Amino acid sequence: MTDDDKSNKNQATGRRMFLTRSLAAGGALSALPLATLNPAQAAEPNPDFSTPVDNRPYTPTYFQEAEVAFLEAACGRLIPKDENGPGAVEAGVIEYLDRQMESGYGHAATWYMQGPFADAPPEFGYQSRLKPREVYRAGIAATNDYCKQHFDGKVFAELNDLQKDDILKQLEAGKITYDQVKAGDFFSFLLNHTREGFLSDPIHGGNKGMVGWKLIGFPGARADFYDWVGRNEQYPLGPVSISGERG
Repeated sequence: MTDDDKSNKNQATGRRMFLTRSLAAGGALSALPLATLNPAQAAEPNPDFSTPVDNRPYTPTYFQEAEVAFLEAACGRLIPKDENGPGAVEAGVIEYLDRQMESGYGHAATWYMQGPFADAPPEFGYQSRLKPREVYRAGIAATNDYCKQHFDGKVFAELNDLQKDDILKQLEAGKITYDQVKAGDFFSFLLNHTREGFLSDPIHGGNKGMVGWKLIGFPGARADFYDWVGRNEQYPLGPVSISGERG
């Protein structure tokens, strides 16, 4: 195993451990967006509990081909596939993201989007004239342009894993600046939405096969698991989706 291989494995393991520890408490599960909920899906249970409600391949409606390639590369580094199980891409996070962009959330339908816009602490609310879907479009384009300038014309998806990780770290730390979008806003959306897509109910498009819930031991939408609260034992039953799908 080369030094690069060891570094990749350590970083992937560290990310997955962070995901497990920080999200198992349920903080990220309490405020997942519901904009893509189809009432018919929620009302009609899946008659065959052994298979997902919808196994058809998903065709993005908002993100373009180059943007999908970026998202697969970026989300695949934020939550990578490894020996512990599927990662963000395999869990359907790209579908989750695309569906959110076409929802009221993506259009900032219920947000206050009037100026003035200024640099301000987070407690003052979202400070950008760009809707979430516009942040993604501008952020992906700007990141690909940045990569072309620094990696011999290669876009983000064409970089090796260490280079991708370095770009993501620079975005998170605010070391890269863009003209049309705040790199920090873009990275924050990307990271938080990747987590959401990995851990939300499968009716929203992500968490295929409830792999995220299985990873952290979350029982999902089971009617009652009170008997196991406080027992400090592993819950013995698989998770259940709102639709009736069982993991």
